[in-house]
Amino acid sequence: EMDESLRSFAEKVFASEVKDEEVRGEISHFDVEEICPISRKEMTLHMMHRESSATVEKRRKKLIRMQTTVLAPPLAPGSGPSLAVTEEAKSTSPQYQSVPDFQRVQITGDYASGVTVEDFEVVCRGLYRALCIREKNMKQSLQRFPKTPSQYLRAIEGEPWKPSDAGPVFTPPVKDGQNPFDTGNLPEDLGYHVQMKDGVVYIYADKAAAERNEPKDLPYPSLEDFIDDMNFLLVLIAQGPVKTYTHRRLKFLSSKFQVHEMLNEMEEMKELKNNPHRDFYNCRKVDTHIHAAACMNQKHLLRFIKKSYCVDADRVVYDAKGKQLTLKQLFEQLKLHPYDLTVDSLDVHAGRQTFQRFDKFNDKYNPVGASELRDLYLKTENAINGEYFATIIKEVGSDLEDAKYQHTEPRLSIYGRSPDEWAKLAKWFNTHQVYSPNMKWMIQVPRIYDVFRSKNFLPHFGKMLECIFVPVFEATVNPQAHKELSVFLRHITGFDSVDDESKHSGHMFSTKSPKPEEWTSHKNPSYTYYIYYMYANILVLNNLRRQRGMNTFLFRPHCGEAGAITHLLAAFMTADNISHGLNLKKSPVLQYLYFLARIPIAMSPLSNNSLFLEYAKNPLLDFHQKGLMVSLSTDDPMQFHYTKEPLMEEYAIAAQVFKLSTCDMCEIARNSILQCGLSHQEKVKFLGENYQEDGPNGNDIRKTNVAQIRVAYRYETWCYELNLIAEGLKNE
Repeated sequence: EMDESLRSFAEKVFASEVKDEEVRGEISHFDVEEICPISRKEMTLHMMHRESSATVEKRRKKLIRMQTTVLAPPLAPGSGPSLAVTEEAKSTSPQYQSVPDFQRVQITGDYASGVTVEDFEVVCRGLYRALCIREKNMKQSLQRFPKTPSQYLRAIEGEPWKPSDAGPVFTPPVKDGQNPFDTGNLPEDLGYHVQMKDGVVYIYADKAAAERNEPKDLPYPSLEDFIDDMNFLLVLIAQGPVKTYTHRRLKFLSSKFQVHEMLNEMEEMKELKNNPHRDFYNCRKVDTHIHAAACMNQKHLLRFIKKSYCVDADRVVYDAKGKQLTLKQLFEQLKLHPYDLTVDSLDVHAGRQTFQRFDKFNDKYNPVGASELRDLYLKTENAINGEYFATIIKEVGSDLEDAKYQHTEPRLSIYGRSPDEWAKLAKWFNTHQVYSPNMKWMIQVPRIYDVFRSKNFLPHFGKMLECIFVPVFEATVNPQAHKELSVFLRHITGFDSVDDESKHSGHMFSTKSPKPEEWTSHKNPSYTYYIYYMYANILVLNNLRRQRGMNTFLFRPHCGEAGAITHLLAAFMTADNISHGLNLKKSPVLQYLYFLARIPIAMSPLSNNSLFLEYAKNPLLDFHQKGLMVSLSTDDPMQFHYTKEPLMEEYAIAAQVFKLSTCDMCEIARNSILQCGLSHQEKVKFLGENYQEDGPNGNDIRKTNVAQIRVAYRYETWCYELNLIAEGLKNE
């Protein structure tokens, strides 16, 4: 009966979140108003010389800085914090070997943030369970959950914290002289039978075991548990006391960072100035969200079109319904000549006309408005087997290698329309040897089942899931029979789910929802429906691949760009990290949970500026100040950028508009490395040996150029917020 009332309340919350989505204001009343930056003329006049040790000692004695309520994370039962935060704190702040002295903000008095003690306990119980839900799902699917909140959760439960080996496995970098397309050393065939049931792939020892319904001993997701957890979270984000508490904590985090900056900006800058060889330009940064079909800028594409015409004018490059056309004939048919083309006539840039018009934006993928040129230059399947597209991508990779310090994670599409898509894409990848050490590949799945169903390409949604996942399972079970696909999968680090989020189906995902095989409607399933079934299959796939000693995959969907905030709730439960996250500003509870769980968010302000949100209103700065783990990405350089280095363009514009310091930019760059799918060996090289440690011990300033003071501030603030939850549950 309790579950039924929870479910009905969750349905009401869902209904209220999706109604009138189009007419809602862009800015929520939870946004922090824009603050006029303080003039920094004094900074140039301020003494920047390294102080003598005597001066430092004198200042240390003179200033009382060390009183704070920040506590180190508990390591075992009984070792947790024993000091009541309501009393004036007399504890000393954590001592780090490698962090210079800095001024800390001390808060004393009532810690309940404006809610009653009873409400505070309810809030803490809800936040605790929400973090437990995410921790469980991440560990089951071999994705990432940070160590520090895990330690606090165990302390709350009175259990000892044990290090977990559950986590993603990435392919090591290709060594000098090694062939990235080598098909040797592929594991043997296991002989397992792969079969999809209720939208999830199950593994059986053989067909007989499948008939007896005896799957192999692998973790399989529970739809009932997922729905229960989702309903709990839907209720949590709508509860008044939880909204009040989290809203006030977020305002506090924002204000606290501004005070920290005011007090310690000079000290942070001094740290960076004393750091030899390293600056913003030569610290590593990753474009964590970029689509392969738009990874080049418009000038690059135009130059390539002209060059291809010069070299291949008489080559047969297009098949027009059985009629073979040379490149010259194709341009004549389009009444174009490449030498007359300009970036303006190419018309691939998003402008004012695309704002709030995702349909018009998608048309920008067609150079000169001609789908024939898109098929020829930006597709993997065409009359020349995607040769031009591969060449453009390799040129982009070559530019990245020349720049040395920039990496990208381009997305290639698998649509789920037919089961041979994977084999064709793998063949394209291997044939044209589309490899660069500065690129890590991801697979994006567009949510366009309704388009395929209306054209009768698919009988039901289950068939789409089969086409997406079964070939990958088969290549995992028997790599010898799928050599090209097995090699391709070694270079894949994750899955993405993409489409216009502002289109909502109105369907609420529940235990009563049709199973994928029963979803024969021409309507598109809801965002949460898509997300759950992608997550469920990735969970099983990752556990199978780990058993085989193969690399695993992260789930990194587009989320929160538009649409209902329930999208962000689904991603909180299932995704390692997300792209966009703009709508977090509309839900203080989810925003606070993303902060506590340190869920990385790849933000693309230039992309949002052309599609959904003006640049000045972008919440990037607000999220960064509060301590959410944000990184910068380009999304589609072909549509939004002008220069040869679109990622640097993205950083440069953000730095100018938001008045970011060097430390801010290097912190965002460091976040991008932590978020991305680079291998452990590469992250050690770019971030330092201890990069997996939380706090200053995990930061090597010589490699990251992020001030230790900044990392210590972030860590202590994070621990303080987690400790509040532990305090609220002490009497439980």
